Amino acid sequence: MELPVSVRQLLEETAPGWTLGKASADVSDVLRMVLLIDDQGQVQVVFRHQDLFDISALNKQMGRDLHLMPINHQVRLRDRLGIKTLPVLPALTGLPSYIDKAVDDLSTVCIYVDSQTSERLTLDRKAFGALTAGFERGAFSVAAVDIAVNLNRPEDDQSQLQSALKRFTGLRIQQRLDDTLELPPLPETAQRIIHLRVNPNAVMGDLVDVVESDPSLAAQVVSWASSSFYAAAGQVRSVHDAVSRVLGFDLVMNLAMGLALGRALKQPSDQPEGYVGYWQQAIWQAQSAGILASMMRRGERPAFGLAYLAGLLHNFGYLVLAQVFPPHFKLACRAWEVNSHLDTAIIEHHLLGVTREQIGAQLMSNWGMPDEINTAIRHQKDPDYAGPHQVYPKLLWLGRQLLTARGIPLGVGESVPDAMFVELGLNRELVEEQFDELVQSKASIMAMAGMMQS
Repeated sequence: MELPVSVRQLLEETAPGWTLGKASADVSDVLRMVLLIDDQGQVQVVFRHQDLFDISALNKQMGRDLHLMPINHQVRLRDRLGIKTLPVLPALTGLPSYIDKAVDDLSTVCIYVDSQTSERLTLDRKAFGALTAGFERGAFSVAAVDIAVNLNRPEDDQSQLQSALKRFTGLRIQQRLDDTLELPPLPETAQRIIHLRVNPNAVMGDLVDVVESDPSLAAQVVSWASSSFYAAAGQVRSVHDAVSRVLGFDLVMNLAMGLALGRALKQPSDQPEGYVGYWQQAIWQAQSAGILASMMRRGERPAFGLAYLAGLLHNFGYLVLAQVFPPHFKLACRAWEVNSHLDTAIIEHHLLGVTREQIGAQLMSNWGMPDEINTAIRHQKDPDYAGPHQVYPKLLWLGRQLLTARGIPLGVGESVPDAMFVELGLNRELVEEQFDELVQSKASIMAMAGMMQS
């Protein structure tokens, strides 16, 4: 590929001896750069791609309140430089720059120059040192491999929660977390739906009565059934119509449950830039889990309703973090933004000592939710989980990877081995086709998410 003129000129003037070649699987020497801003101006930070950038540590060192530069600002900067992708060449922008000290320990560094190709620049330590001479150095990163996220030891969750509480006692949140995890009652609508779920004699009329007793919920169910996604013939005039003619008993029961629980905690006003909102994530994961469950072999399929509900509630711990840890949540938002290359669980474990999956599953357990849901939420980041109800977290994990691969920003994507499809009894080619169709209906998904949060 041809390097942009500005990039080639900078390299030839400052760092002769660079090479351009295909990227390898090894990312230990790859660099990452993030652009930050506050009321004092703009800066850029360079660190190893494999590390977690601790923006809180940088702000403490500098006495500032830096956060990720808005995307539109970054676009204008790239346009000004005449490049589509901003490589990790801080001298290119002319902004004040900070280099993490761990970068200087690398014998060579690799830099991607085009997000659309796998080619990258390689420079030795001397050449990169020349490029960054005069820039400030500091220690503001943590090796991600040293952050031991608890993926598969739920028996340790309680002790980790208590350790997190002790760490943050100074923020006066210990009692608030106790309150959130133990005291809030399950919303009345959700309680009534759970009673319906375990009642073998429950009929459609019972569910209609529950939904109609909550006017807001009733309006949302009717709006859902009327959406273009379901293309119902004729107008949907009532909850009974929505249940009997369009959505069905099981879907409405789990939709109502997800709505009731989602409304139990407030949506955060502070959102990390670059991430889709809570309800968008919920709908994407619910739809994908439902699709995967329905494509499994008869006799091996999990309950469609529980798979769908697991998707709706998979990110509930995010709401708990926002409501229980407001000061921490703000820091987490800034950390998520500048570490989009890492899974959120790594960032949360570093900041708090527990993850949203651990906290969300704990609250669901305290509320007496089905074990399938608790397991799905707790183990959704662990594709190797083997235990009771293991199919549910695997469906969530697989659905997230398939959506991420299609450009839906649900976090860091991972490659899916064929063995996962074999284990679930799924035809990979047919699943890929179904997900292509799902993503093509993005406008409908967004509309449904809008209904959920209205």
